[in-house]
Amino acid sequence: MASLAPAVPSSKTNQQEDGKFIPSNENVLQKHVAFFDRNHDGIVYPWETFQGFRAIGCGIPLSTGAALFINMGLSSKTRPGKFPSLLFPIEIKNIHKSKHGSDSGVYDSEGRFVPAKFEEIFTKHACTQPNALTSDELMGMLKANREPKDYGGWVAAYSEWKILYILCKDKNGLLRKDTVKAVYDGSLFEHMEKEHESAKKKAAV
Repeated sequence: MASLAPAVPSSKTNQQEDGKFIPSNENVLQKHVAFFDRNHDGIVYPWETFQGFRAIGCGIPLSTGAALFINMGLSSKTRPGKFPSLLFPIEIKNIHKSKHGSDSGVYDSEGRFVPAKFEEIFTKHACTQPNALTSDELMGMLKANREPKDYGGWVAAYSEWKILYILCKDKNGLLRKDTVKAVYDGSLFEHMEKEHESAKKKAAV
């Protein structure tokens, strides 16, 4: 006899609330990307990526370049079995399928956060300070993560980390551990957006 109890949505599946896409609780990579889904429909278009970068204080050239690079590079990977679209949409529910090689391994193949791999970034490469990376240490990590002849992965990893370093290094040129942790779970982008909004309001007074 079938149960009459209402089904409880799994934390591993995506849900909709008031028509808005909600990232899976266990897929931290989805939460990382969801910031750029400006209308919360589960799809990120290039103009939304552009808007997201502008929202955290990036200039027009960087925001434009990032939007083209990210969406053109990830769109087809997140839309398996579908005809390529010239709008280059990224489907967040499939973002784990776009994981590239030569990365840190902090996200696993399902987009989940791997604490041990995150800690390895600093235990292996943070020599100046235990909880921060210098520019040279960051480059050392990228070189150590390179897989043979994975040129696309090399470029993707370099671009991601270089942008993060430029945007988030402190006054001493250090990329802090808590900052890196925040970018992995997506909370850093929301924090940067609030800071940028606050700075614009102060400048307008």
